[in-house]
Amino acid sequence: MALTRACIAYDDRTAERRRTAPVRELLDEAMRRFADDRYAADGWLAPRLHATLRMTRAEAADSRLWNHLAMIVAPDYVVWRHKGADNAEGPGIAAAARFSGPHYTQTFSRLWWAAELFRDGDDYRPVATACRVQDVLNTTMRLDVIDHRPTAQALIRVIGGLLDAGVARPGDHVNALSSAVNAAGSTLMYDVLARDVPPDMDELHDWIEAGADEAVDWDRPEGPRDGRVDGAAVDALLPLFEKLRAEAPLRRRRTAEAEQAETSVPAPRASGVTLAKPSDFV
Repeated sequence: MALTRACIAYDDRTAERRRTAPVRELLDEAMRRFADDRYAADGWLAPRLHATLRMTRAEAADSRLWNHLAMIVAPDYVVWRHKGADNAEGPGIAAAARFSGPHYTQTFSRLWWAAELFRDGDDYRPVATACRVQDVLNTTMRLDVIDHRPTAQALIRVIGGLLDAGVARPGDHVNALSSAVNAAGSTLMYDVLARDVPPDMDELHDWIEAGADEAVDWDRPEGPRDGRVDGAAVDALLPLFEKLRAEAPLRRRRTAEAEQAETSVPAPRASGVTLAKPSDFV
């Protein structure tokens, strides 16, 4: 009864495109494919979950839907993906927030929102890049400015460059860059530097409705053709973000070294990240 109260059943209006059987099949396939590397499952699963569970951002902001998946449909996947290491005190467990928590922490919500925020129209390739570093899901997805599509794509371009260059500890660079981008501007400021064209809502709704009849191609999932980000807008932000990337880690490292020299205690990790709620995306 407690689980039922924390969840919401699919109503008649959306039941056709929210069948749980395709989701269950998708999750079983993810566990099979990534049995030896469960962390790598995120990049494969995020776009396919998004293409399977087609909905608006307003619908996705209802946490009870994600609770239903995690606690009723696939609790075994939550445990498999997020189970902690076994230790002397007993077997590892999955944190409660992975079952019911913020959109950037809950097992399935975090993947759906990662695909929604980092896709480039119907192209899910930037999502795979985003999911290669867990700090993108844990930190970058919390930014207020990430709802600005050119900002999201420019960040992924910079992060992709870091990964291609094989930098050590890429998560530290992602955290520093995310904090610097958030502190350096606002959605309004970035929209002045790089104007975003609103997505085509008719195309989005057509894609959502088609989900009731179309099976998702696991080899090549496609998102809604609601418009890709203007490449010129992304290019306009890249020099600024590259400058922030180059300066932010050095700034943090110098501060940490100075404080350690003075106090012999490592400096606390910088935050500077503004949290965003799913309701902000409606």
